[in-house]
Amino acid sequence: MFVSHRDEIEKRQISETITKQVLVGPQQGWKDHVMRMFTLQKGGKAPHHAHPWQHIIYAVEGVGNLLMDGKDYPLKAGSVAYVPDDVVHQVSNAGDDTFVFICIVPERGDQ
Repeated sequence: MFVSHRDEIEKRQISETITKQVLVGPQQGWKDHVMRMFTLQKGGKAPHHAHPWQHIIYAVEGVGNLLMDGKDYPLKAGSVAYVPDDVVHQVSNAGDDTFVFICIVPERGDQ
């Protein structure tokens, strides 16, 4: 069992404009997947990338964009997306405020 709040979970700076938090994963008892929360500051974006695992995205706050397989998909609070394995994608902040999203991946996908 595990209960917490995002304000109490360690934030890891992964770039100048992006922080990552592992909300629930193996250390909390979920052995198969990892639920992460990313906060992108204005101008923040992940690199274009692809990987051999699928994942899902849930937008928590702000506005962002998911570039997936060459097409842009606007994201706002409440948006959900499924990214298949081996599809080139990129998540970016499309607004002036922070963009926060949750991303759930298989355990092997949390790098």
